Amino acid sequence: MNRGYIWKRLLRSFLSIMIIMLIVFTMIFTLVPRDNIFFEDSTYRKLSSKSDDKTEYVYSTWEKLGYLDYVRINDYCLSLYEAGSPEMSSAVEPDSKESQDFVELYKSQGYTVEQYLGSKRYYAYKDIPVIKRMGSWLSHLLVIDTPFSVQDEGNPDLERYIKLGKTPTGGLAVIGSGTTYKYLFYTDSHFPWIHQNFIRLNFGASYPTYQGLEVMRVLFQTQGTEVKRSVTFETGREAESGIIFGTLQYKPVLDRMDTKKFTDHYATYEVYRSQPSMIGTSFIMGIIAMILAYSLGLPFGLLMARHKDRLADKLGMVYIIFIIAVPSLAYIYLFRYLGTKLFGLPSVFTTYGPEDVRSWILPVISLALPSIASLMLWTRRYVVDQMSADYVKFAKAKGLSQGEIFRGHIFKNAIIPIAQGIPASLAVCITGAIITEAIYSVGGMGKMLPNAIKQYNNVMIVALAFMFSTVSVLSVLAGDIVLTKVDPRISLSEKAGRS
Repeated sequence: MNRGYIWKRLLRSFLSIMIIMLIVFTMIFTLVPRDNIFFEDSTYRKLSSKSDDKTEYVYSTWEKLGYLDYVRINDYCLSLYEAGSPEMSSAVEPDSKESQDFVELYKSQGYTVEQYLGSKRYYAYKDIPVIKRMGSWLSHLLVIDTPFSVQDEGNPDLERYIKLGKTPTGGLAVIGSGTTYKYLFYTDSHFPWIHQNFIRLNFGASYPTYQGLEVMRVLFQTQGTEVKRSVTFETGREAESGIIFGTLQYKPVLDRMDTKKFTDHYATYEVYRSQPSMIGTSFIMGIIAMILAYSLGLPFGLLMARHKDRLADKLGMVYIIFIIAVPSLAYIYLFRYLGTKLFGLPSVFTTYGPEDVRSWILPVISLALPSIASLMLWTRRYVVDQMSADYVKFAKAKGLSQGEIFRGHIFKNAIIPIAQGIPASLAVCITGAIITEAIYSVGGMGKMLPNAIKQYNNVMIVALAFMFSTVSVLSVLAGDIVLTKVDPRISLSEKAGRS
């Protein structure tokens, strides 16, 4: 395998992702009216009768979301006078010299200067270009947790270090102080057993839905009710709690309960819950459906090819044509009806929840149906094509049986293009299934992007676009690498004719 070529492909993949993200940023920040983001915001509706507070809230929110740079006269005067001083109080008034200087300064810098309707005080704003917004987003995308991540004026004596130690549950850990997370690396009994908080993706906080929660927490936090167990906190206090000690984060202000549980300021945490996360639910459902599809689609496609134009082939074609011709919405509803009436399976995922195997049967099979048909069709097509190759005639002339030819030659060559699609199938498992999850009320990833678009959750749209495009683009490269492993004759190099 040509390593230089792989690096070139990675660079092209990165450029492709950047182009996709630039298109997404342009669409969101220029084509969609920014007033729309407040449609689902209850706080905005509560401020409808308070003009100044509403203006402050609107422009502050736009600034947080990267639409513009927003400056108030109060911000300007704080750089000149002490907060609460008589000079400060008079400087913010609209007829003061400082207000006139503020207007002249920010107009000269290209800002639009306006006045609040109530107090008549000045504020200024300037739209941020799309390229700059995207650059700022990318510059904050990767966060590395260091002993200087926390800056708390209320805790000037905060120790700053990184050392080896153990979690309260006995797992090995790299412990930090002054870091956002207490445990930068830690081990426990939960898959994947080794966890880290040292490097994180920062997609920002979701708005207006899931307001205040980071996007990564929305996607990856477990769902359902808290699963409690008997734990001993750092102070020696014993209680029933679902705490995940590895998720302890710095909390500036501790309450009474915090001091009873913890010996330091690391008192914010996540808990174990009874159901998988949204991305976990979609991945579990997708990976099982994928295994089922390959387990059935490949042998049935091979059977159809070996018995071309006979009963097995004709029955297989009936199924393939049915799946292709009938809208997925129709046959999923039909399959759900048959499953509930004939086998008593739940019609929606939430009837028994993810803890019950019965909840997964209909969604998984419904998700696998089109993949089975596709694999049957392409396996049959590739095998039939190989059956007419010269090497098959040569193998027959040597006296090899039909079974030996199929197993040792035809299937081996026909499977090569099928294997290339495996990484792409894995990528689909992460993105979720919109129709299947909606019909069966599955709390997975399928609903996230449509809901985010409908609710003008720009932060979530950008995050999901980045995740989906990255996984999809890299799956193409991964597919080519798998191709070289299945067939060593194929070389990933431009000189070999594959670019």
